[in-house]
Amino acid sequence: MAKLTKRVVDAAAVREKDYFIWDDELPGFGLRIFASGKRSYLIQYRAAGRTRRYTIGLHGIWTAETARQEAKVQLGRVAQGDNPSEERQLDHQAITVKELCMMYLKDLEAGLILGKGGRPKKAGTIVSDVGRIHRHIIPLIGSRRVKDLVKADITKMLKDVMAGKTAVSVKTKKLRGKAIVRGGAGTATRTVGLFGGILTYALEAGIITSNPAHGIRKPKDNVRDRRLSEAEYRTLGAMLRVASENPKYEMTVEIIRQIALTGCRRSEMIGLRWVEADTEASCMRLEDSKEGASIRPIGLPVVEFLEERRKTATGTYVFPGQAEDNAFGGFPNHWRQMFRDSPLADVTPHVLRHSFASIANDLGFTEVTIAALVGHSKGSVTSKYIHTLDTALIMAADTISGYIQGLLDGVEFKQTAYALDRGSRKAALARFLEKATATDADREQDDALQEDRLAA
Repeated sequence: MAKLTKRVVDAAAVREKDYFIWDDELPGFGLRIFASGKRSYLIQYRAAGRTRRYTIGLHGIWTAETARQEAKVQLGRVAQGDNPSEERQLDHQAITVKELCMMYLKDLEAGLILGKGGRPKKAGTIVSDVGRIHRHIIPLIGSRRVKDLVKADITKMLKDVMAGKTAVSVKTKKLRGKAIVRGGAGTATRTVGLFGGILTYALEAGIITSNPAHGIRKPKDNVRDRRLSEAEYRTLGAMLRVASENPKYEMTVEIIRQIALTGCRRSEMIGLRWVEADTEASCMRLEDSKEGASIRPIGLPVVEFLEERRKTATGTYVFPGQAEDNAFGGFPNHWRQMFRDSPLADVTPHVLRHSFASIANDLGFTEVTIAALVGHSKGSVTSKYIHTLDTALIMAADTISGYIQGLLDGVEFKQTAYALDRGSRKAALARFLEKATATDADREQDDALQEDRLAA
């Protein structure tokens, strides 16, 4: 036991199961630490021969001191014969899905709903969550009492979204803005996944005792299984060459090409800043990716593109927009215009990311290497203290981006797998040793020859 202070609360370790820390100055006042990492203040008391618990609220909304004052108030009521837990239970029995969603959104906007890696959800994720709540969840089951929900209700919501019952086109606050709300299997799966998280939030708040969304069978979202074949890469390259002849699409063409050569997410490439482009170390040092801070090895084709572009760059962003110091904003519309009615009409920017990883696999690179290249959490290079990347990762990035660049340029490779044959390995080792033992004069001569070759 200890006096509950901010320091004690913040220092409380997360365990595999929920546990309690009780205050040693105010009997009955405590803190519950959830396995999810959330912390909630409560009081525990006896009424009518039973132990009761009354949740005060989450740490963050409540401080240790304000929660202590509330605990004194509620324990005072208990001493007078009241039962605050039972009263709240009666209130919770009447709460609707819409009211629960509003509670969730309030905490979401305050940064109290944690996403991947125990971090607050990102702005883009919050926008998506708000849209799914207001355009799917509330219209379909917003009036239902949370306590009365069963699996059948959530399954019906899933099927209704799949069938397009909530599909609509609505005006937004932007000038000539319009939001097209679609249904389908992917939307339904993500909506039910979000609602399951909202019900977990209700469970942790003591509103319900079990989550009826657990175990719901959801359709598989096949969108992310799409990859480009080598022939489709050549088709994409031809499309980009045609589009680049129109100055309107020049920026979008370059963004598409760099997404294809790096496997970056669309938002990462569009929002890339010059301070994040470390061409000397052949990497991008992304400060705020989906997985948090992330270091991405990049191949020589990308390094050379960035070096050339930097010569005439102004402003913060590699791909600047029309407004002062903003990232390029025309990509979504340009993408639709370029790909509509084309042989690659079903391709999305994520398909380029997935295809990069697939090509890497075709070339024989391991899952861990591929994860590090594209920034998956299981292989992401995240340490802010890393200044020199593993040479093997840079070599992998060179190989994959070089191969994809060749495909985009129309090359038909005869070799479909990257084979580390003995002769190639011996030749590479000999070149390395020769350069490592060369004198300064030899190096200067080699550099001069290389410059002459490039000039030619």
